[in-house]
Amino acid sequence: MQHEAAKPHLKAEVRDFWQDAACGEQLLLHSLDREGFKRQAEERYRLEPFIVDFARFHDWRDKRVLEIGVGLGADHQRFVEAGAAITGVDLTPKAIELTERRLQLFSLESDLRVGDAEILDLPDNEFDLVYSWGVIHHSPDTQRAVHEIYRELKPGGTARVMIYNKWSIVGLMLWFRYGFLRLRPFMSLREVYSQYLESPGTKAYSNAEARSLFSDFDDVRIRVVLSHGDLLSSGAGQRHQGKMLDIARRVWPRRIIQRFLSHRGLFMMIEAKKPSL
Repeated sequence: MQHEAAKPHLKAEVRDFWQDAACGEQLLLHSLDREGFKRQAEERYRLEPFIVDFARFHDWRDKRVLEIGVGLGADHQRFVEAGAAITGVDLTPKAIELTERRLQLFSLESDLRVGDAEILDLPDNEFDLVYSWGVIHHSPDTQRAVHEIYRELKPGGTARVMIYNKWSIVGLMLWFRYGFLRLRPFMSLREVYSQYLESPGTKAYSNAEARSLFSDFDDVRIRVVLSHGDLLSSGAGQRHQGKMLDIARRVWPRRIIQRFLSHRGLFMMIEAKKPSL
């Protein structure tokens, strides 16, 4: 598995990156009212429709759920509305503030707190589900975050986690732009993801590496799906703009990619069970 060096400054850089622009904030269109949050949720699930089937919000009524990385709180809201007893943690105060605002606007409540996925201040064996969508690959020590997920789950509990897939079309596009076109053809995908995809130090994993991350779990199931980034079907993105990208969006062979390269998507969805006693 790729080495996960815990650089002392990296956690602060990751926190600062997401504090400046909470995940999905560009979809709010600067409107922090009920309609703004509704539009953000609609756009989120239009761009990433597989979230609903993966999270299965309504399965967790009266169950204890932990969400790691609440972002703008769209998924968090769905869990609350489904009747889950949910706790949400995020590395950034901004995400917690925005999610609190969101819930208040819809007359909802949950347990929200600033927290570090690598060191969760929560009891052992507490949750029926730990859910995290696109978060722990930003942590400097992703393996430690997975160990915390394991610790927090009740025996027999479920982890549902999305992390980035190493062998993705997004990765190839980034390598072409920042490696090949800059005469750095030997730049590794590890370097590409770390330097050019979202926050500093972002990682992506092969199937084998993901299974190693979750090796303490039973019944690990992995599914890869194409993201709107792979399909260039949205303008969402915090770091990548320009004429070349605009042109690529117009000519991108989406149907061919969907038919023949569905296994090369960026999103790797993992479902795993903590062994029962």
